[in-house]
Amino acid sequence: MQRNLAELARLAEAAADAARAETLPRFRKVGFETKADGSPVTEADRAAEQAIRRVLREGDPGAGLLGEEYGAEGAPGTGAAWIIDPIDGTIGFSRGIPLYSTLIARVEDGVPVLGLIDLPALGERTVGWRGGGVRRNGAPVRCSQRTELQGALISHGDAFCFDLVDDRAAYLRLVNEVPLLRAYTDGFGHAQVLAGGIDAMVDLHLNPWDAAATQVLVPEAGGRCETIEYPALGKLGLVFGAPALVEHLLGFVRNAPVR
Repeated sequence: MQRNLAELARLAEAAADAARAETLPRFRKVGFETKADGSPVTEADRAAEQAIRRVLREGDPGAGLLGEEYGAEGAPGTGAAWIIDPIDGTIGFSRGIPLYSTLIARVEDGVPVLGLIDLPALGERTVGWRGGGVRRNGAPVRCSQRTELQGALISHGDAFCFDLVDDRAAYLRLVNEVPLLRAYTDGFGHAQVLAGGIDAMVDLHLNPWDAAATQVLVPEAGGRCETIEYPALGKLGLVFGAPALVEHLLGFVRNAPVR
């Protein structure tokens, strides 16, 4: 398994390279459309996901695929599958903000075992797998181990996402009780938690492709990642980062898992 995951990580990186070749030439050169669900999409999202799928199909033909733009191929809920978000942060991408990311995760029987967060415009790539640790551009990274909210840098997703899961109260607690609160959203924020720059993050109303890479990478980087289920919505929430801070922040969030 260890050798295989290392090989699969190289395949994921090749897929991320293919996605970079589609997104970077289009960066600051495309507008966005609005999909039926109200979310934005660009030509670059579609081209990048097609490129990722081509690489993964060729290198791992037996695995299922699930992507934001083109849905499921095979049976991604069972066996081995790849979960893809070609551009996480499409709004920012379409506005020329260089914090967008490409997310790729490998799951086995629904459990993430390998994750990659690529920040093409910044030239930063974070990758890791179960039992293999986490590296950013080849150098090991670790989550923060801070224990107190005072002095901790905490991040969160968009405020409206708290409303979508009927938990505005959690957002207000963050605003009122966290001295250093920043909205470093999407995969960019997740990557900064993995390297310890952000101590912990609360990110709600996520899809599987938003969450899967982080779910495996955070524990591998010495952090804690807790998943909140919203079955009626088909969505997930994540609270992750320094273990002691995650324990504290779970108390802010409705439906948080009880340990």
